[in-house]
Amino acid sequence: MKKMIASMIVSVLTMGVAAHAQTLQIDGSTTVGPIADAFAEYFKSVQPDLAITVKKTGSGDGAAALIDGRCDIATMSRFMKPEEFQKAVAGNVLPVAHVVAMDGVCIVVHPSNPVKALTGAQVRDIYTGKIANWKEVGGSDTPIVVISRDTSSGTYETFESLVMKKQPMGAGVEYVNANPQAQSRVRTTAGAIGYVGLGFLEGVKALSIDGISPTRQTVANGSYPVTRPLFLFTNGYPKLGSVVHKFVTFHLTEKGQELIESKGFVPLTNY
Repeated sequence: MKKMIASMIVSVLTMGVAAHAQTLQIDGSTTVGPIADAFAEYFKSVQPDLAITVKKTGSGDGAAALIDGRCDIATMSRFMKPEEFQKAVAGNVLPVAHVVAMDGVCIVVHPSNPVKALTGAQVRDIYTGKIANWKEVGGSDTPIVVISRDTSSGTYETFESLVMKKQPMGAGVEYVNANPQAQSRVRTTAGAIGYVGLGFLEGVKALSIDGISPTRQTVANGSYPVTRPLFLFTNGYPKLGSVVHKFVTFHLTEKGQELIESKGFVPLTNY
């Protein structure tokens, strides 16, 4: 009898834990991924019963996941496109944008590359294929290995808009599907050029563009020419006090700012 009662008590307690357990599904940008990971780790440390899943498959995938109801928060390194909004509204989803940090899309090369600066026009000519050797822009006689993010990436779309000015990329461009892969490809390839978010500069050299280097100050004040906001999108404005609301407003806290800075991005607040 005592064993039965004890078993019932354990069962009731387990059911109580299950009833109060919370889940948070996050999907989207590989750029915003490190911020989402850092926030998730902190939230789980203060709320152990919270189960958070962070997927990093690209901004387009994040938008699709929010529209389809497969995530609570979509991380995006670009704003939603009109056609994404239309699809969302048609499915009774109202995307609400929360700017979480600022980022610079950095043009990066191998650390051994003597080139330190390019103009936006030179970068564009490299990516269209008009410039194919580093000696054409003051470097050594080395063929340029051109690395780009894939076309579903928010980072790609920022680069296409602000640098390429919608000009098509050359046939020799190599596409990779995440910031870490772009970073790794440039870090291990002497003649490579690529572009990554501000939080992915370890082991590579960021070039100044049109005379301005990507730094916290130039990104914060918008003077760096390839600066962009980073977003968290939710379906409607989240209920006040909910875990979703706490997550998408965490960047406004001192701890949130500290975590954003620790990942190499620029916070919106300044304590």
